[in-house]
Amino acid sequence: MELDLENPLSNLNDLFPTASTPSLFLLESHHMPTLYYINTLKATHLDISVRREAISSISQLSCKFGPLLPYLAITYLDRFLSSQGVAQPNTWVLRLVAISCVSLAAKMMKTDFSLADFQGDGGFMFDAQTVERMEYLILGALKWRMRSITPFSFVSFFISLFKVKDPPLKQALKARAVEIIFKAQLDTKLLEFKPSTIAASAVLSASHQIFDGKQFPSFKKAIFSCSYVNKENLVKCTNWVEEIAMEGSESIWDYQHIYQHIYFQFRE
Repeated sequence: MELDLENPLSNLNDLFPTASTPSLFLLESHHMPTLYYINTLKATHLDISVRREAISSISQLSCKFGPLLPYLAITYLDRFLSSQGVAQPNTWVLRLVAISCVSLAAKMMKTDFSLADFQGDGGFMFDAQTVERMEYLILGALKWRMRSITPFSFVSFFISLFKVKDPPLKQALKARAVEIIFKAQLDTKLLEFKPSTIAASAVLSASHQIFDGKQFPSFKKAIFSCSYVNKENLVKCTNWVEEIAMEGSESIWDYQHIYQHIYFQFRE
């Protein structure tokens, strides 16, 4: 069953009849890195470099695909490193982990992905059996929870609180929120927040940019009145998301390449 990041449990309704938005809020913590991993990234530059190198490899490996696949692969990476600890692995180990995360993400999203396309890329050769063994190691570390609950799973819910009636305006709000979420994934500061909190912050930031000053206060009130949201964490996360949204476009990602896919992959 193909994974839809907006509705990660949508194809499991027969197994989980309560697979609705409240269920996503209830289950999202199971799809986050551990607090120890997050604190380790904050404390040491070395561990941030390990993550950055692995993300760079994922970006290179998945440049032919849309932005959702590498996003999913990076969520697998963070959860795997979180479970296994962040040591100082060799470059070839990081490359193997990156290939395996991309391969797993491609399988979940039913995307054609050939290992042969990457053999020798970066100077490393991995046979299918080696990659498969690493995939099983990642699957075990993630407890086979591969239908990741991400901020994308909550964007439509928070936008629905605004009661925006104009479809093009609603789509513009959604597209901008999605852009912010893609950009925010690279910032380790946001790893401590639940996916729903990041989504709420991205929608708030997008609405601040798109709507006039008269409308924004009512949108902000709607988000902060949501019973699923921790208000203190939302304030903290929104402040950081606002900074990220206003930053320049320098990144290992080509955001122009990302934006051209957003409308088609997140159209209603």
